[in-house]
Amino acid sequence: MIKPHRNHPLWYAYIVHRLSGVGLALFLPAHFYVLGLALKGTAEMDVFLNWTEIPLVKVAEVGLVFLLAVHFFGGLRILAVEFLPWSPRQKTYAAMAAAVSFFVASSFYMNAI
Repeated sequence: MIKPHRNHPLWYAYIVHRLSGVGLALFLPAHFYVLGLALKGTAEMDVFLNWTEIPLVKVAEVGLVFLLAVHFFGGLRILAVEFLPWSPRQKTYAAMAAAVSFFVASSFYMNAI
């Protein structure tokens, strides 16, 4: 049975924020590897840059930008909860964070195509 507080939009915002943080943390080793390729020389980096032109990689990049945006705007929402007076609009803030994150990821996708 689902507990009542776990069927609330802000609970889902919390879960999305945590999962996006885990996703970004899992991405970091790959990011450091690519930075290492850039330090090694141009040949290895050129091979990697050619690989990034694959459409599936571009979709994964959009997903990464979405994770970054949702984590950023979710974090701003949490800061608002912590430091601003309580507001009954917390669900609205969570929805706005999701909408802006989707907009940022969509904008990145349109630019990447």
